[in-house]
Amino acid sequence: MLGARAGYIRPGPLRLCPLHRCIYAARAVRVSRSYFMRAMPTHIALLRAINVGGTGKLPMADLRTLCETLGFHDVRTYIQSGNVVFTSALDAAKAKAKLEKALALRLGKPCRVLLRSRAELEAVDQHNPFPDAPPNRVIVMFLDEAPDKVAIVGVKTPGGEQLAPRGRELYIHYPDGQGVSKLKTPFADIGTGRNINTVRKLVELAST
Repeated sequence: MLGARAGYIRPGPLRLCPLHRCIYAARAVRVSRSYFMRAMPTHIALLRAINVGGTGKLPMADLRTLCETLGFHDVRTYIQSGNVVFTSALDAAKAKAKLEKALALRLGKPCRVLLRSRAELEAVDQHNPFPDAPPNRVIVMFLDEAPDKVAIVGVKTPGGEQLAPRGRELYIHYPDGQGVSKLKTPFADIGTGRNINTVRKLVELAST
């Protein structure tokens, strides 16, 4: 056997000084946390009917802090219309319920949250039925469930607006822009709208 050869000294166990043990332990913790963070799903939360501007009911910084106190990680917000990207070990349904409850307590009234994954938001952009229209003139109405197609058929479009349901979303093309439209937006009481530019930016944010 190799250990029996003349002059061979069997190596003993590797011994580290206390400083090296601390360094290796810290590295192991960082690697473990990094792996855990990557394994958690990314959620994109779209808040309905909320002013998150600096002088509104829920400033942007407060919204981020609220999400962090709920245990959500890597929290990022985008513009002033209530868009939050975060990671969480919770599934979509539980994360949505947790955030809605916290917002209701903070605001003193119910606040609906529409939650999507990065893949779902990518699909929203890819399935845009108005690809040739300016992206800022295509509004996506996000809903918890697929919109009632029968209710959409009877909607009057005074400015030539076009409506197209796809899955849990309703796409609305405003040829002259939403700001001047007289359209009574269907499902506005239960959903929240974002234009295609915002959808794309949120996908980009959730991918980093």
